[in-house]
Amino acid sequence: MLLRLIRAEQMKLKRSPVWIAFILMPIVPAVMGTINYLGNLELLTSEWYSLWTQHTIFTCYFFLPIMVGIYCAYIMRQEQNNHNWNKTLTMPVPKSEIFAAKLMTVTFMILISEIWIGVLFVASGKIVGMTDAPPIKNMIIWCLFGTLGGAVMAAAQLVISMLIKSFALPIGIALAGGISGMVFLAKDLGHIWPYSLMAYGMNSNSPQQMIESGYIPFILICAGYIALFTIAGSALMSRKEL
Repeated sequence: MLLRLIRAEQMKLKRSPVWIAFILMPIVPAVMGTINYLGNLELLTSEWYSLWTQHTIFTCYFFLPIMVGIYCAYIMRQEQNNHNWNKTLTMPVPKSEIFAAKLMTVTFMILISEIWIGVLFVASGKIVGMTDAPPIKNMIIWCLFGTLGGAVMAAAQLVISMLIKSFALPIGIALAGGISGMVFLAKDLGHIWPYSLMAYGMNSNSPQQMIESGYIPFILICAGYIALFTIAGSALMSRKEL
């Protein structure tokens, strides 16, 4: 049944305007990060790794949180339109599976976004004249862990979008969350704050931070948050006012 629910969620995204955000928004931080890199070559001497930090500074704290907010708000908006909640919540399936299907759909969208971000990163490096091979293995790790951290943000945003009927306000909250993630990372608390886990997983501050802190604790923290928000979302779905 979960797979059927996921397929139903994917059908809702066909010809969806959210794909415009998917295509266009990552281009902006890629351009900004590349310009910032070129303007600080005397300080940024690690080539690909330095370029990655400049790209992800803009991506992880501003643009990706907005994209996650858009994805989640749009999916919940589909339920709020035409009283679709009534149809969804009367289905003979656990509420946790309904929430999980939405979360998995958004997580898949985040993964595709991460791949697109990686493509733009490699293209930017080639454009600025880097001759060494890009760190593909590290990029795969960063993007996968960024997706896992993004799933935590998505779970939180799905709950928020369920509570707030507005489309724009949850997106603003996602942006504020991304900025708060930057603050927590600056205070070395990025590994415990849900809105900084995506940036932490993508090694936006330092290419070595995930290696030094360990992968298992990061995975466990993300899993704990996802479980917590799934329980909260499932409980909210059981409320009659939905």
